Amino acid sequence: MRSSPAGVTTSARRFPRRARCFGVLAAVLIAVTGCVHNSEGLVPPETVHVDRVDSLAAQVPPAIASAGRLKIGVNVPYAPNEFKDEDGNIVGFDVDLMNAVAAVLGLRAEFNQADFDKIIPAVQAGTYDLGMSSFTDTVERQKSVDFVDYYTAGIQWAQRTGDDVDPNDACGLRVGVQTTTTEDIDEVPAKSDACVAAGKKPIAKIKYDSQDDVSNALILGRIDAMSADSPVTAYAIKRSNGRLENAGPQFDSAPYGWPVRKGSPLAPVLAQALQHLIDSGAYQQIADNWGVGSGTVTTAQINGATS
Repeated sequence: MRSSPAGVTTSARRFPRRARCFGVLAAVLIAVTGCVHNSEGLVPPETVHVDRVDSLAAQVPPAIASAGRLKIGVNVPYAPNEFKDEDGNIVGFDVDLMNAVAAVLGLRAEFNQADFDKIIPAVQAGTYDLGMSSFTDTVERQKSVDFVDYYTAGIQWAQRTGDDVDPNDACGLRVGVQTTTTEDIDEVPAKSDACVAAGKKPIAKIKYDSQDDVSNALILGRIDAMSADSPVTAYAIKRSNGRLENAGPQFDSAPYGWPVRKGSPLAPVLAQALQHLIDSGAYQQIADNWGVGSGTVTTAQINGATS
């Protein structure tokens, strides 16, 4: 939703389901097994009104202030953080929060869909002012960009209901991940290496371009488990109609951050706008609306990751 100098109301649209399943075979199987959808009637109707703060708006870098918008790179679907409704509008917790940040700064948020692994290079090149796609802030990524940290998430595995998957002993299992995520690059490979070192079979890591495809593969039995960020796994389980459940506890908590160009004056402005939302209570309300209130932070930080 567009923001205006007078303020913005961040809201989630109510809409029917929009399927993202696998081909003809899956279409047949769905009639029996069901499928996880982007829009499962779980989008909150609550709204949060946010006003412009003139003292913060005055600190926006001149080029961005002149344009009147924040150009944001985002990859979907990764519900409940960012995904599309049936009309093609990008919605979610991250979207509502960024709309609120933009409103505080007297700007509108312009969301541009992009491949996940191309967002940070595009931010570096100046194509986007920032990225917003559930990026985990890491020390390694801080070499390329600065992060404004806005949330804390862990890793959570899921399994089909009734299965017995141990994330710490998944040797020989098929584990689904979304490509280029922390789970794909770091977490699952490390667990697989540990299996091999112990003389066991490696984990068969199965990569998918979208998180919807990972969740559907698990429901359809194409993989034995999935690994994703904790709010994403929780949302997938909630909309699976009882077909999925947690596999083990949450672990490896780390900050989500918005990547901006290294040394950009935009980073401290975003951090101050976020802190304003934290202090006013709007931030917590937005998170609670989406059912992700357990990962909220009390202080906005820049490059807060230590590993």
